[in-house]
Amino acid sequence: MDVSRFKKLPILGILRCSGSAPIEELVEAIVSSGLETIEITMNSDSAGSLIERSVRAAKGRLMIGAGTVLNMNTLRLALDAGATFIVSPTLVKDVTEYCVKRAIPVFPGALTPQEIYDAWRSGATMVKVFPAAMFGPSYIKEIKAPFNDIELLACGGVTPENIKAYFTAGAGAVAFGGSIFKKSSLDKREFALIERLIRDLIASSKVSPGLIV
Repeated sequence: MDVSRFKKLPILGILRCSGSAPIEELVEAIVSSGLETIEITMNSDSAGSLIERSVRAAKGRLMIGAGTVLNMNTLRLALDAGATFIVSPTLVKDVTEYCVKRAIPVFPGALTPQEIYDAWRSGATMVKVFPAAMFGPSYIKEIKAPFNDIELLACGGVTPENIKAYFTAGAGAVAFGGSIFKKSSLDKREFALIERLIRDLIASSKVSPGLIV
């Protein structure tokens, strides 16, 4: 993952799907939407295969990582499949340490001020504030007051209606998932709809390629 590239369009798409998902067509829709960064959760069915197929289909047009990485075995599987960054719902110390030592961008999850501080001190590229939906943009603003140097990625409940508020509150990045990558949409192969929804989300954030929030 090129972190500087991510910071120019700091929106992360989270895919949790089955091994039979039409991932190649989905990748094309994501690329066409303008999004540049996605993670595939490792609790997806055949997650390793999904990452490998996504990497081949993207041909460098997307930065592809792995999410829900909770132990070293899962980390190795993700990296072997071609993931270039790692995301976890909490701070998993050995996973984070491994990534930091090898300069692999890593986004451990946290919620409370202590958890956020500990995750940042561990060497996090950004700290994933999860579930952000429980507290909203105002929580990000409160956290940034004492921790102005800590980079935060807001995850959970990000919508076109509140995405700009998260950035205004001080989030360095945001993540979305099931609100756009719905199982029903994937099953029905509604790629045009998915592309449009991602475009709308990006437009609502007033973030565009080349603009650092």
